[in-house]
Amino acid sequence: MSTEMGFRLSKQRKVILEELRKVTSHPTADEVYDMVREIIPRISLGTVYRNLEFLSSQGLVLKLGGPGTQKRFDGNPKPHPHIRCSVCSKIEDVMCEVDVPALPEEYTRGFDIHNCNVEFVGICPKCKTEMQ
Repeated sequence: MSTEMGFRLSKQRKVILEELRKVTSHPTADEVYDMVREIIPRISLGTVYRNLEFLSSQGLVLKLGGPGTQKRFDGNPKPHPHIRCSVCSKIEDVMCEVDVPALPEEYTRGFDIHNCNVEFVGICPKCKTEMQ
């Protein structure tokens, strides 16, 4: 099982990718592990973590979450905006186009810019209700 991308898409990687693309919940690695274990019962949590990192590094999935938060994964690798709850860390897709301003060259600090991640942060309805 190889791809034209220059790496092997092993059975584990293929199942992880397929399961992740079935959901829009932006699961954590632990949640992906639980999903994949239904298909590959003997897979280890470490294997899931390593393969999610690999799939993310290859641009096949998005890794989401700010510093100090548990990372979540998105099976839709195309850059698109998200909204995240600052209390429970739930992440959802924003279903509209968001114009991303261009970064003037004098502010890039020499970086070659490939994409921009837009994340709106707020409090989800469930957490808001629980706080009242």
